[in-house]
Amino acid sequence: MNKYILIFIGSMIFVAACNLPAPASPPALNLPATLQASTPLSVSPTATAAAPAPAALTEPTGKIAFTCQLFKDVSSEQICVVNANGTDYRRLTSEDTIRHFYPSISPDGQSVVYSAYNEQTKHYEIYELNFSTNEIKQLTFALGDLNAPEISPDGTTIVLTRFYIDPERPTTWLIDRDGDNPREVSPDRAIDPTWSPDGKQILFASVVDNLTQLFIINTDGTGLRQVSQLPDLRGRSDWSPLNLIVTYSGKPWMRELFAMNPDGSAQRQISPAGGNSQGPSFSPDGQWVAFTSYFDRYEVHGCEIYIMRVDGTDLRRLTNNEYCDYQPRWGP
Repeated sequence: MNKYILIFIGSMIFVAACNLPAPASPPALNLPATLQASTPLSVSPTATAAAPAPAALTEPTGKIAFTCQLFKDVSSEQICVVNANGTDYRRLTSEDTIRHFYPSISPDGQSVVYSAYNEQTKHYEIYELNFSTNEIKQLTFALGDLNAPEISPDGTTIVLTRFYIDPERPTTWLIDRDGDNPREVSPDRAIDPTWSPDGKQILFASVVDNLTQLFIINTDGTGLRQVSQLPDLRGRSDWSPLNLIVTYSGKPWMRELFAMNPDGSAQRQISPAGGNSQGPSFSPDGQWVAFTSYFDRYEVHGCEIYIMRVDGTDLRRLTNNEYCDYQPRWGP
């Protein structure tokens, strides 16, 4: 596929996901009130249970990898990382003219996998970067355009989205950690896969009745079932070690985070209202959520990385740049 066509497709995806067209009249935000927000009321009339309360409050630990739009240009996005307390923000990738996106930190915290364009294969390939050595290893070679990689909890397998032949019909695939043994999980159209805490199932987004919803499937392709019931779900989601699912939904510039049980019950908004929040990721202990939002600068390049507790309280901003930081994924 021609590089410039890929960049155009990627640009369209980013526009849809990050709402680049500015809103006609941004809502007035009361940031002090937002920062002190308590748990929002449930928005689901069928919700019957509350999220499991953590045994004790913890401070955030680990690090968060994300896509950083250093040059304010989709075609040259990079991978960056920051500690969960907001310190040591740094860029990891170095090719200024190549797009890198969809990072995810390994379960042991030693590396990050991501997708980047390869000039030789003319495809988006999967790479793994070692935090200690900065060594980068290419894991895939001309399987099609691949993105959204995530390493399984046991560290042996990578789930990803594969675009092949039909760019309108991506599917979920697995590869071994070293890139070998590619196999399709299901022929169903699917994007943004993530693992269950035990590594036996995969959560992903797909379209049913012209609406995007979340689904769960076993790694062998059996047991497909729908999870969510949201009117404007976008795709990016995560599955907590405390067995809670989080995703985001809403019209452009009006998106919020929603949590639910794995069976879809107790669906409820957890993000403080008004930030256009999206792309959530749980902390390794399941007590925090990292996400992209616009609480402080409600304009095209105003997206920053924020964290909050799973009940929607204790909102904290981690990044503060003149460009967009998005697609966070939390690791140890």
